[in-house]
Amino acid sequence: MSETTTQIPVSELIPMLTAIAERNWERFKEVEKQFVTQHGVEAWEDFFAQRLKPALDKESDRWLLVQWCSKGFIVLDVA
Repeated sequence: MSETTTQIPVSELIPMLTAIAERNWERFKEVEKQFVTQHGVEAWEDFFAQRLKPALDKESDRWLLVQWCSKGFIVLDVA
């Protein structure tokens, strides 16, 4: 995990986990976009892989995967 990613407070993880727990895809995408706008795509990839995904239970991890596969991967335009 990059040093920048370790500096991101856990408070930024909570809204993502809440959206996943509530099975609210639209809210998750909003929080994800806010994160990318503030920290960048590389930080998001690292944060997701090292902090968010490991925190998910099996059902939540599967729900997130199903959402991505059914909605398609969307490249965020933060410019």
